[in-house]
Amino acid sequence: MGLLVTDPDAFQRLFEDFQHVAFKLEVRRSYGLASEDEPFQTFLAGGDPGIEWLRSWLDLMEAETSKGKRVERVRVVDEPPSDYLRFEISVTPHNLAVGEDIRYLARTRAAELALPEYDFWLFDSQVVAFLHFTDDDRFVGFSTTEDPAEVLMHCQWRDRAWTRATHFTELPATVTAAS
Repeated sequence: MGLLVTDPDAFQRLFEDFQHVAFKLEVRRSYGLASEDEPFQTFLAGGDPGIEWLRSWLDLMEAETSKGKRVERVRVVDEPPSDYLRFEISVTPHNLAVGEDIRYLARTRAAELALPEYDFWLFDSQVVAFLHFTDDDRFVGFSTTEDPAEVLMHCQWRDRAWTRATHFTELPATVTAAS
């Protein structure tokens, strides 16, 4: 694992520079992103969080997927999902509309598959980006590796998760329900 990088522009360049497929395994029950604090509280209060807080991500994903690149995610979820995961699920149609392919895997199934208990991005099956968080779920940065053995292991985890996950449109109503 490389040095911790905290520059948001460096993180964005990972998405601008990959050529074919970016894959993310998401295992956290919540993500403490400052840009999501207010929309998340609005969601919890039963309001509409809108998507302006997500606009820069959606624009980036649309720009990259319009070039023929694929962005795939598997979200590991509890049943029932945490409040934060319900919040994520509520905006997933916007992610799908800009070309992301998002699937879901029950946490019990992820454990059976011996998937890692940390988030990572895998770019073009060549670079693994490890995401780092504080104890209170705040994203602080990332580190990368191109070590062949590490990359291979993450490719195997990706394949295990991807082939067994359920597409968003096939999730049961008990998972997608907003409350």
